[in-house]
Amino acid sequence: MSRSLLILGAGGHGKSVAEAALLGGEWTEVLFLDDAWPSQSEVLVWPVAGKIGDIRQHVERCDGAIAAVGNNAVRQEWCSAIEQAGLPLVAVVHPTAWISPSAIVGKGVAVMAGAIVGTASFLGKGGIVNSNTTVDHDVVLEDFAHLGVGVQLAGGVNVGFGALLQAGTSCGYNVHIKAGAVFGPGTNLS
Repeated sequence: MSRSLLILGAGGHGKSVAEAALLGGEWTEVLFLDDAWPSQSEVLVWPVAGKIGDIRQHVERCDGAIAAVGNNAVRQEWCSAIEQAGLPLVAVVHPTAWISPSAIVGKGVAVMAGAIVGTASFLGKGGIVNSNTTVDHDVVLEDFAHLGVGVQLAGGVNVGFGALLQAGTSCGYNVHIKAGAVFGPGTNLS
């Protein structure tokens, strides 16, 4: 059965989400919307069919959608646009990621290659868990938070709404990150 995924954002993260979606087997085709259209009409082998504002024109041909952009505020705005258009907001999990059966993955979440999501963890709406990131047991990733490549979260960490932990950040047990906080690459929080 053919299932088409609409991806908002045709940049690097969008490409990675498309590949993860297709490799996972749940989706058979992808279609992008990006404000670089019409100068950008293709991403690798996949079509860019219009601008972000054209979402309603593509509702009938797609079975679900995801916002694939690293900027947390923009991702939140795009997730709202998806829902307002009446498309299901879906999560995409790369087939090499491992997610505990007791973890909860919210709508619009992207879990990328090699990520691990541990026991009883919660990934809120529109979050990003990037490649080779570890989310240990009992972690809470609030809505629209973003974990960069190789982030390491020990058990009980809480990452606030819209927070950004850039590549290589590590957090010891039970660390609480405030909403909107930004930590640079390699930050160690304990």
